[in-house]
Amino acid sequence: MKLELSGVQVSYDGSRILREVSLAVSPGEVVCLMGRNGVGKTTTLRAITGLARVDQGTVRLGDRDLNGLRPEERARAGLGYVPQGRDIFPNLTVGENLRIGAVAQGLRLNGELERVLSLFPVLKQMLGRKGGVLSGGQQQQLAIGRALLTNPRILLLDEPTEGIQPNIIDQIGETIQRLSTHGLAEDGPERVQEINDAIRTLRREGRIGILLVEQYLDFCLEVGDAFYIMDRGSIVASGPIAGLGDEIVRKHLTV
Repeated sequence: MKLELSGVQVSYDGSRILREVSLAVSPGEVVCLMGRNGVGKTTTLRAITGLARVDQGTVRLGDRDLNGLRPEERARAGLGYVPQGRDIFPNLTVGENLRIGAVAQGLRLNGELERVLSLFPVLKQMLGRKGGVLSGGQQQQLAIGRALLTNPRILLLDEPTEGIQPNIIDQIGETIQRLSTHGLAEDGPERVQEINDAIRTLRREGRIGILLVEQYLDFCLEVGDAFYIMDRGSIVASGPIAGLGDEIVRKHLTV
C-alpha cells in the first residue's frame, strides 16, 4: 500500500511551514526524509498522521484520501507512528505498553505479540518491567514494537537514533532496513537472539513501507532506498540513496 503526498501545504499561526511537499513511499521501501533542524520534517509526519491540518494538497494511502480523517482513523487505515521521544508510557510495564496500541484500535492479538517479541528478544525478558526504566535503545525497540502491533502498512519514524548509543543505532538500522521488506509475516520468524537476524527472516514479505526522518547521514546511507531533502518547508532534492553525493550533502545538510 503506497503512501503519497502531493502539493501539501501546512501553516501555523499564519506562517507557512510546508510548501508544496510531494513524496511517495512504496511497500518494501525505506525513504529517508532529511534536512537541517526546523525545516519541516516533523511537520510533514504530523500532516500525514492528521496531527497538523493540511491547508492544501492531498495525503493518500493506497486508493484512500486521508485528508479529513482523524489521527485514530488514519492509524486504523494503516499508518504506524513512532514520534520523536518515543512517547512510551513510563509507568506501564513493557507488556502493557506493547498491547495498548492494539487494544485502543480494538485489535485482538492472536500471536502477533510473540512475533514482535521474536524481533526484539530483549523485550521478552522485560515484559514485567516499567517502560521508564529501560535504556534509550530498549525504549526505541519498545516504541517500534508497539507500532508494529497495530499492523501498519506504512511506518513513520521520527529521529529513531536520537540519544542512542552508536552500537544500538547499528541494531536499529538493521531492524529498519529489514522490516521494510517484510512486515509481520503470517508464519512469523524463528526466534533468534540478535535483532538483525530476526528481521532478516521477515524480509521475504515486502509489506511495510518506512518513512524515516533522520539527521544521522551514515544511518540513512546504510538503511535507505531513497531520500528527500527539505529546506524551508520545501523538497529541494530527492532520488535513490546512491545519488546522495557530497555536493548535495554540503549544500543541504551540513551546518
